[in-house]
Amino acid sequence: MTDDYLDFAAEMKAKHGIDLTLYKETQMKRRLTSLRDKNGFQTFHHYLSAIDQNQSLLDELLDRITINVSNFYRNSKRWDVLRSSILPQLLKSRQKLTIWSAACSTGEEPYSVAIMLDHNFPQADYQILATDIDDGVLEKAAQGIYPEQSLRELPWYLRQKYFIQKENEFHLDHAIKRRVQFKKHDLLADAYPANVDLIICRNVLIYFTEAAKSTIYKNVASSLTQHGVLFVGSTEQIFKPENYRLDSKDTFFYQKNE
Repeated sequence: MTDDYLDFAAEMKAKHGIDLTLYKETQMKRRLTSLRDKNGFQTFHHYLSAIDQNQSLLDELLDRITINVSNFYRNSKRWDVLRSSILPQLLKSRQKLTIWSAACSTGEEPYSVAIMLDHNFPQADYQILATDIDDGVLEKAAQGIYPEQSLRELPWYLRQKYFIQKENEFHLDHAIKRRVQFKKHDLLADAYPANVDLIICRNVLIYFTEAAKSTIYKNVASSLTQHGVLFVGSTEQIFKPENYRLDSKDTFFYQKNE
């Protein structure tokens, strides 16, 4: 990192509580340099001065450091495992499920869980918390309106059951929307919810440093109930999960072992 970027990172942490050093250096610097240049600033010093005076620039930066790409039932074979194996086991031993979708982006992930539970386990009692660092994506998530592209992996019968198409947009059923509570949360700075039975944290940890990921995994393990399950993304296999009191339950599913 150049000194200019180092100063920028230090000031972002001091002024806005955003620790850019916890993200992979090369990826983050490239991403923010592109954003800086797009806005017409030649140095990070000038870019920071503008961010301090313009909330929209800060919001844009937050949007850039969180890759908001998602869709319903993303990597559908993993969701089949969740439906056929993980959820039945959790429901068997609990009267009510507490589920946390961390770094939820525009809501496809937590809504996918709500749809799955409503359709396959209609008698289940559950609550779903969905969080993200980006206020903008949380606002979009709460609206529950999606382009067809977001539904490309969702089985057709579920699309028919839970969405109403209005021109080129698909509006999620209000009953499903009411099952998800959205809240702002920073995985790297904020306290984690307690006594969670299922944590879904997918396709975000790949952007963090190894030290940051280790801290997150430790916090996740503390957040999980006994035999609770963590569901990660398809490129986020945990090496030595036993270091975090986790056992491999299935591909990309880890269970707390105490």
